Amino acid sequence: MEHLTENQKYIAILKEELVPAMGCTEPISLAYAAAVARCTLGALPESAVVTVSGNIIKNVKSVIVPHTGGLRGIAAAVAAGFVAGDETRHLEVLSRVPREKVAEIAAYLQKNVITVEQSDSGRLFEIIITAQGNGHTVRVEITDGHTKVSRIEMDGKELFAQEEAFAEAEQTDRSFMTVEGIVRFADETELEEVLPVLSRQIACNTAIAMEGLTGKYGAAVGKVLLDTYGDNVHTRAKAWAAAGSDARMSGCELPVVINSGSGNQGLTASLPVIVYAKELKVSQEKLYRALLVSNLVTIHLKTGIGCLSAYCGAISAGCGAGAGVTYLFGGDFKAIAHTVVNAIAINSGVVCDGAKASCAAKIASSVEAGLLGMYMYQNGRQFFGGDGIVTKGVERTIENVSALAREGMKETDKEILKIMLSC
Repeated sequence: MEHLTENQKYIAILKEELVPAMGCTEPISLAYAAAVARCTLGALPESAVVTVSGNIIKNVKSVIVPHTGGLRGIAAAVAAGFVAGDETRHLEVLSRVPREKVAEIAAYLQKNVITVEQSDSGRLFEIIITAQGNGHTVRVEITDGHTKVSRIEMDGKELFAQEEAFAEAEQTDRSFMTVEGIVRFADETELEEVLPVLSRQIACNTAIAMEGLTGKYGAAVGKVLLDTYGDNVHTRAKAWAAAGSDARMSGCELPVVINSGSGNQGLTASLPVIVYAKELKVSQEKLYRALLVSNLVTIHLKTGIGCLSAYCGAISAGCGAGAGVTYLFGGDFKAIAHTVVNAIAINSGVVCDGAKASCAAKIASSVEAGLLGMYMYQNGRQFFGGDGIVTKGVERTIENVSALAREGMKETDKEILKIMLSC
């Protein structure tokens, strides 16, 4: 993709990252791998061994798998994929489960034919399903991304045709990205090519936020925020994003447009911008351009950190949301850069202890940090280079937080998993 212009690369990245997914993306990735295995086997597996990295265990342990009648965990996600998954729909693999299949998923799970093991490969993102049935053994491997099928075997022989059929296209290089380039792209690009992606994000993420505010999901963090602090725009921005997560973590069967592989990051990067755009009565075009800023700043931050780590991904998305809201207020590159640096200084180091109800509260905190970072700059205040991990220049500060999350928190990640598995 070296022949693409910078603008074309940004558009390609948005199309790759802002895709719909139903449910928490790690259990959905397991269901997708299981559906691919069943499709390759040509029959419902009689037994299966599921080998996963620690971060998969962490992010699947506590969330409800959609369309399973409230089932949780790795074996439940795999059973759902085996029994009712549609591998052609990728991260929406469980979006069309017939009602009668829900009981079949539970019955299959009760047979206890699924064994779960932790991988010792050292990979952060790894799913290996070895399934037996119909007189054959199939092995499906997904590594380094939620739908990145890296290998499929049948009876020990690699099936290259199957791998090509299920593998993702090569991702656009992200190394060129800068906050300054993102703002320039948002200012200048023609919107036609990104309108479908952004319109879908607005529709899907707003719908699940409303569901979270009206239904009974999780710890109801979104409702608590509004009931406690009132219906002002600042609180609404946090509450909508939190409510979307309330619903999503509790098995809501509505899709979310994700960002950097995460529905919570997609909700956090988009909903505060949507709320503020409505309050400020800006044009639809201004909203779209602000969403370009929020989404791409989030992707830029997450690129250096990686897909999964001990560093809460909502923090990066909160920085993105702050950047997007700053753009709505007419902020230029300088204002957005200061907002991002301020937000990084406030909340960096919040740990990811798996996907669960408390993610909604962390989302609210991350949006607060993004908004505080913006209001600090508007009031002539900022954090300076030398204040902790903050250094002079937004890109150098982003590099610092990437190193902290990617390298510095490796042992933290292991300790978190050890604690979670002992609970």
